[in-house]
Amino acid sequence: QVQLVESGGGLVQAGGSLRLSCAFSGRTFTYYNMGWFRQAPGKEREFVAAIRWSDTSTYYADSMKGRFTISRDNAKNTVYLQMNSLKPEDTAVYYCAAREWDRNPYRSGSYDYWGQGTQVTVSS
Repeated sequence: QVQLVESGGGLVQAGGSLRLSCAFSGRTFTYYNMGWFRQAPGKEREFVAAIRWSDTSTYYADSMKGRFTISRDNAKNTVYLQMNSLKPEDTAVYYCAAREWDRNPYRSGSYDYWGQGTQVTVSS
């Protein structure tokens, strides 16, 4: 059983920054590919960023690239999402996700486990 717990969300002004954390437990973290998705009210879940376990390759949605950075600390069993230059459009619940197999990182269906989400609200 894999458990993911997000933290670090909150209220921030446009242009500000937040750092989200996702704590992984239950299995060997280094074997899992990790991703971040978000979901705004009335919208479908949207890919944000992902990182592989094997070569630490990273992937970003076009709207996030250059502003968001995904990273992982295998010693701490934690994946991070550093969010800079936040915009009101970034307001959403952000979810951490994990997948054991090396599947398409952009698709939510590729992921086997999900956290409960953490709310990010960006005010103007």
